[in-house]
Amino acid sequence: SASEGEVGVERLALRPLLRPAELLEAMPGMTVTQHSGDGKANQYFLRGFNLDHGSDFATFVLGMPVNMASHAHGQGYMDLNFLIPELVDSLRYRKGAFNAEDGDFATTGATRIGYVSEGYRPFAQVTAGPYGYRRALTAGSTKLGGGWSLLGAVEGSVYDGPWDQAEDGAHVDLLSYSAAWRASEHVPERAIDSGEIGRYGTLIANDGGRTHRHSLSGGFAYNQGGGQWTVDAWVIDYALNLSSAPSGFINGPDGDQHEQADHRKLWGGSLKHQLPAAWLPANQQVTWGLQWRHDKIGTLGLYDTVDRERTHTVREDRVSQDSLGGFVELGSRWTDWLRSTVGARWDTMRATVSPTGGEFNTDNGGKASQSQFSPKLGLIARVAADTEVYLHWARAFRSNDARGATTTVNPADGTPTDTLPLLARSPSSELFVRAKPAKGWTTSLALWQANLASELVFVGDEGVTEARGASKRVGLEWSNDVQVGRDWLIDADLAWSRARFVEPTETEFGSGKRVPNAVPVSASMSANWAPAGPWSSGFKLRYLGAYALEETGTQKSKAVFTANWRLGYQVSERWQLGLDVLNVLNTKANDIEYWGAACTRAEGAGCNNGEGINGRLVHPMEPRTFRLSLRARI
Repeated sequence: SASEGEVGVERLALRPLLRPAELLEAMPGMTVTQHSGDGKANQYFLRGFNLDHGSDFATFVLGMPVNMASHAHGQGYMDLNFLIPELVDSLRYRKGAFNAEDGDFATTGATRIGYVSEGYRPFAQVTAGPYGYRRALTAGSTKLGGGWSLLGAVEGSVYDGPWDQAEDGAHVDLLSYSAAWRASEHVPERAIDSGEIGRYGTLIANDGGRTHRHSLSGGFAYNQGGGQWTVDAWVIDYALNLSSAPSGFINGPDGDQHEQADHRKLWGGSLKHQLPAAWLPANQQVTWGLQWRHDKIGTLGLYDTVDRERTHTVREDRVSQDSLGGFVELGSRWTDWLRSTVGARWDTMRATVSPTGGEFNTDNGGKASQSQFSPKLGLIARVAADTEVYLHWARAFRSNDARGATTTVNPADGTPTDTLPLLARSPSSELFVRAKPAKGWTTSLALWQANLASELVFVGDEGVTEARGASKRVGLEWSNDVQVGRDWLIDADLAWSRARFVEPTETEFGSGKRVPNAVPVSASMSANWAPAGPWSSGFKLRYLGAYALEETGTQKSKAVFTANWRLGYQVSERWQLGLDVLNVLNTKANDIEYWGAACTRAEGAGCNNGEGINGRLVHPMEPRTFRLSLRARI
C-alpha cells in the first residue's frame, strides 16, 4: 500500500501517553480514546471510521493477533492494555486493505508491533502522579549465544483517575497480563448539567471488570537459495468479564447493569515465503503465505446483573471458530519509473455455535461457513525525481460475530431476527501521491473510497454494536514528515472523510443517511526534540472534529482539541528524569459522545414509559495531570 510506513523507537520514545494504546497515534490519522474504565479496550478512530474497540483495524504484537473474533463485547475487540510502551521497538502500519497479507479486520488498515530483542541495557523505573497514579517497571535483555537473546520485563501499575469512584485498576505484565478495575461508564450529559452527578460522577457504582491475556509465541526466519521463509506460531489464553450499565435505570430501580463474559483459548500460526530471485524473471518478486487461527470459546455470555451478581442469563454459548487464509503477491518493476503489484487472498471461515443458556436462546445454535476471494491491484509511477503516484484497488472483507450467523430468535425476548453473513465484502480504492518538496520534508496526499456491505454501529443505550446496512465512504488525507536540522522531528496530518448509508434510516429527527460517530475531520501534530545535550522533549496536538450522533446529523458531538507534553533530562549516564503533562490546556471536553436512551436516578426507573429518554451519553476527558518518572540503569 502507498499509505504505509514504520515508526521507530527514536520517535516513539518521546511520545507522551495517557494510555498504552495511544502508541498507535504515531500512525498518521489514528485517534485513540476511551468511553469507560481504563481496563477496557480503547476506542479507535481512523479514516472516518468509528472503529469501536477495533472492529475494522487489525493489530499484531510479536506476530500474535490482538483482535478477538465473535467477542462478548464487540466484534474485533482489540485490548492493547498489555503493551509496555518502553519495550516497543517499531510500529509498522498500512492504511487500507491493499496488501494481500492483510485479511480479517483490516478494512481500514493494519499494524504490526515489535519489541526490542537485544542490546537493551537493564533498568528500573518508577512513575507517580495525581489521582493515585503509581507505576513501576524493570526491563532488560541479554545475549544467550548462538544468535539467541532474552528480553524480560515486569510492570505493575495502579490508577484511580479523577472519577468520583476510584478505578482501582492494577495489572502485571511478564508476557502475561491481568487487570481488574472499576469503571465510570458514559452517562447522560443532562445528569451532569443538572447537578445530579458531578462531571466525573457515575449513575451506577461497581461497573468494571477483570481480564487476562497469557500468551506464548515463537517464530523464525531463514534464507534458502536467495529466498526467505518466515514461520510464526502462537497460543493465547484470554478472558474478560465486563459489567456495565450504559442505559442507567430504564429496566428498574436496581439499574440496567449487565455482564458480558468471554473465556477462550486461541492458537494458530502463519507461514510466508518469498521466492528466490533466481527462480523468477528479472525484476519480479513473488511472496506467498498461509495463515490459520482457531478460537475455542468455552463461555460467551450475556447476563443481567446487580452489583456484578448475576440475576438472569440472557444468552450463553460455546463457539468453535476456524479461519484459514492464503495469499500470493507478485511485484514487478517494468521500467525505471513504473512498477506494479498484483495480489490475491482466499479466506474461509467456519463456526459452530452451541447454546448453553438463556430462555429464548435454545434454538439459536448451528453451523455457519463462508469463503471470500479478494483480489488486489496496484500501480506505482515515478513522475519526478522525488515524486511517486500510487493507484490501488482491492476487494477486502470484514467478519461478523459467529452468533449473528446462526441466531434466528432474539435471545432477549424471543422475537424473530435475521441472520447475518459471516463475511461482508468491502471493496476500496486509493489514489496517492508522495513527494519530497525540500530536504528533510516528505509529504503525501491520499484520496480514498470504500464501500461496506455491512456497517457496524454502536448502540449507546445497549452498550453493544450491531450490523446495519451498506455504506459508502470517501476521504482525503494529507500527511507530512519533517526533519528540521539534527534535533527536530515533526509529523503533521490532516484528514477529511464522508460516510453515508446507502439506504436512509428513520429516526426521531426524520430520515437520514449519516453513519453515527463517523469523524469527518481530524488533525494532529507531534514534535520531538532530541539534541546532543541532556534535555529532550515531545509534544502532541490533536483535533477531533464534530461528528453526527444519529443518522440525520441534527445531533452532533462537540469538537475536541487536546495537547500532551513530555520532558526528559539525563542527569547522568545512569539516572534519567521524565515529566509528562497530559491535557496541558486542561480542556473540558468529552473523550466520546453517543446518542441513546437512558434513565437517571432522578428521572426514575422506567422513565418515559419504559423507553428511556434520548440524549447525549458522554465520557468526560480527564483533567490536566502530571506524571514524574525516575529511571535508573542497572
